[in-house]
Amino acid sequence: MRNALVRSTIVLVALLAFSSVAMAQAKPGSKDSLYNGNTLKPDPTPGGPAPVRDISGSWAGNLVSKRGPVPPLTPLGQKLDSAILSEPKVGTGNSNDPMNTCDPLGIPRNLVFETRGIAFATMPDRIAVLHQYQRIWRYVWMDGKHELPKKVDTKDGVPSRWYGYSVGHWDGDYTLVIDTTGSNDTSWVDKAGYPHTVNAMIEERYTRVDHNHMNAVITVDDPAIFTKPFTLSTNEYRWIPDQEAEEQLCVPSEMINYMNIISKPSFGTKDSK
Repeated sequence: MRNALVRSTIVLVALLAFSSVAMAQAKPGSKDSLYNGNTLKPDPTPGGPAPVRDISGSWAGNLVSKRGPVPPLTPLGQKLDSAILSEPKVGTGNSNDPMNTCDPLGIPRNLVFETRGIAFATMPDRIAVLHQYQRIWRYVWMDGKHELPKKVDTKDGVPSRWYGYSVGHWDGDYTLVIDTTGSNDTSWVDKAGYPHTVNAMIEERYTRVDHNHMNAVITVDDPAIFTKPFTLSTNEYRWIPDQEAEEQLCVPSEMINYMNIISKPSFGTKDSK
């Protein structure tokens, strides 16, 4: 039993520390590995022209997306940010990160965390987006009938949701644009802990540059929190038709063990620092 706990703890340390070996590549020397550390290996093969208005299938992305500069916060943003104790600020043991209890990451955080695996399934009136981390899927309505809610968490509005409400459209033949709002404001923008409101507008732009390659740009527009819209991240993806998504689940019981056995004893308490 004790050995099993030790093994589980070792795995948790590797996963929660975002080990590039455990999370970014296959077995060392494996011909199936797509990665050099956290980055996709160069692949100059276009595989032919991009199909028109179609990004269906599985895609492998860089583990860590390129991040854009975050603009200054508004007074409300500063107030909310002061109550957030993120890992970069205080260490994992003292953090109040929702991830510590395996709460859903939500939008936009799920778009910039563990971005090695994403898939798109096209349906007659919508596209299902599947995120590898936590095995999350969400609908993007493409029928032109669904609209983004104008009121969220109000008496005459709709309730916020972890992954908000999404509608999409094609910008030309090769760029899928997804707009999302109504994302639960208890989630964070990213690991750094930036807050957002339920009215934040998140835009995803996926551009298929050829058959085998796709670029992604994520932007955030939340004037109550940030003084201007900004590019949260950019990433590059490769089409992997036979990719099998890993079962990357945040398991509450394992997280509790990790926090109690490893993280809190390592970092101590905030008062002891």
